[in-house]
Amino acid sequence: MPDFNDDLRLAHILADAADATTMERFKALDLKVETKPDMTPVSEADKAAEELIRSQLGRARPRDAVLGEEYGSHGNGPRRWIVDPIDGTKNYVRGVPVWATLISLVVSGENGDEGVVGVVSAPALGRRWWASKGRGAYTGRSLSAATRLQVSKINKLEDASFAYSSLSGWEEQGRLDGFLHLSRNCWRTRGYGDFWPYMMVAEGSVDICAEPELSLWDMAAPAVIVQEAGGRYTSLDGEPGPFGGNAAASNGHLHEELLGYLGRTG
Repeated sequence: MPDFNDDLRLAHILADAADATTMERFKALDLKVETKPDMTPVSEADKAAEELIRSQLGRARPRDAVLGEEYGSHGNGPRRWIVDPIDGTKNYVRGVPVWATLISLVVSGENGDEGVVGVVSAPALGRRWWASKGRGAYTGRSLSAATRLQVSKINKLEDASFAYSSLSGWEEQGRLDGFLHLSRNCWRTRGYGDFWPYMMVAEGSVDICAEPELSLWDMAAPAVIVQEAGGRYTSLDGEPGPFGGNAAASNGHLHEELLGYLGRTG
């Protein structure tokens, strides 16, 4: 199995630099915020963090391609870094500490694209999670001070905690009935939002989570972490990995039930 330790170390260095940039402008009274064509906000911190990450990747991995939320795709090749400089920009611009920088590495092989490194860094929460293929998933302050992650062992839906981002989108995707039925049959439901519920699935404090519409930069890093913690990460229709445009993540035991509810349309 290929060793991606050097790439994981680089992802941590990139996350350190991004954290310094984003925290410097978090809650700044003069923070500049614009509205993108898709009507979502983007702050100067989003742009600065992605520019910084791209610059460092250009020096450290000049042959690798990069896909970022703010500046699109650059380069070609079998290795591609996926960057979301601030996942949770709406929280960031309102002073809510639930946001993170997501950095991942996807490689192309005989079986298609596969995420092999993922780092999720949430400096305002004082938390970071990471994983590399075949090496497990961890949380902690650094590579040398970390706790290994493990998904929960809950195997009954009536005992499960279900997390989601918001209600918007489920009806548009024709999946609202399944979402409501699932919510009624779970022990607990909470709308934590963005990266956080996936990290809680990896930690074992949440058992299932899902979102009806996402981009690759929202999913690539969380998918590696959930999978390396022993869980499953697919699209709502069961496509493995973060490439299906939406997400279903679980501890594995409940995944088919999760898809049974949310894979329904109409």
